[in-house]
Amino acid sequence: MAKVVVLGCGFGTALAVMADGCGHQVALWSLFPRELEEIRRDKEQKRLLPGVMVPESIRLTEDLSCLADCDLCIMAVPSFAVRETARRAAPHLKKGTIVVNVAKGLEDGSYKRLSQVLEEELPQQRIVALSGPSHAEELGRGAPTTITVASRERAAAEEVQDLLMNPTLRLYVSDDVVGVELGGALKNVIALAAGIADGLQLGDNAKAALMTRGITEIARLGVAMGARTETFAGLAGIGDLIVTCTSMHSRNRRAGILIGQGKNAKEAVQQVGTVEGYPCAKTAYELSRKLQVEMPIVEQAYKVLYQDKNPSQALRDLMSRPKRHESEVIWLLGK
Repeated sequence: MAKVVVLGCGFGTALAVMADGCGHQVALWSLFPRELEEIRRDKEQKRLLPGVMVPESIRLTEDLSCLADCDLCIMAVPSFAVRETARRAAPHLKKGTIVVNVAKGLEDGSYKRLSQVLEEELPQQRIVALSGPSHAEELGRGAPTTITVASRERAAAEEVQDLLMNPTLRLYVSDDVVGVELGGALKNVIALAAGIADGLQLGDNAKAALMTRGITEIARLGVAMGARTETFAGLAGIGDLIVTCTSMHSRNRRAGILIGQGKNAKEAVQQVGTVEGYPCAKTAYELSRKLQVEMPIVEQAYKVLYQDKNPSQALRDLMSRPKRHESEVIWLLGK
């Protein structure tokens, strides 16, 4: 039995329930006392995860001293809160604790991956990234789920695999931290675009094209940043993209649907809640320009989200781009 502390009560609630089911001693932390009180009262995270019961064996706390002597810290706060939460947690963690990040995004302004943020704030800890097709609503109910754990230190990733793998959760280990993190972050932008397509009622052909060309863009930027191409064909790439673009559990897709139906982007995000693809669209667009990587879907998503471009016009601009060969690299080599 290990001592596991989960920071954040959104996706973190599902992970806490799952870790408790593995027989670990689990604490669930939130910055917001009211959130914890609601879980104590209702025995569930009714606002975000209705129907996922939270066992009384899980300790609910707003005191970060719960991190003392823990074996595993799971960072499950939104991407914008990762640095500040890590900074708060740092004095309470013993040296060498494994810290697993599950947020999917990039830090605004610095363009840093979240494991890089954690390495800066928690230099004495072992950092692991967890990503893949894993809606909290299904994970918390014990639906079969398969995800990837990545770390530059193989032993740390394998330890997380040993601690969390169970009959309903299968974990694969990877050393491509860059690819795993970028796949998880950037698929949210494509899912927003897919939701917009659904809101416009463009049909299955259009969404399949968005997903297929979207993973091409993600891989193109990923490789430019040091990732391996094959990672984007795996769980943290196409696997996560599929589930996020097609499920109504996806807040990114739901926000996109509202935008496609005519709602202003900020209003749509406010209505849905945390939509990680919204800030990531800006970061990804800026990164693509900085690294001179062509990402036309991301570019049009950025213009719709931040420049009030009409989604139908964005679609027309995508469809009227110059002719290309699908395998651009092969084509160039052939010449």
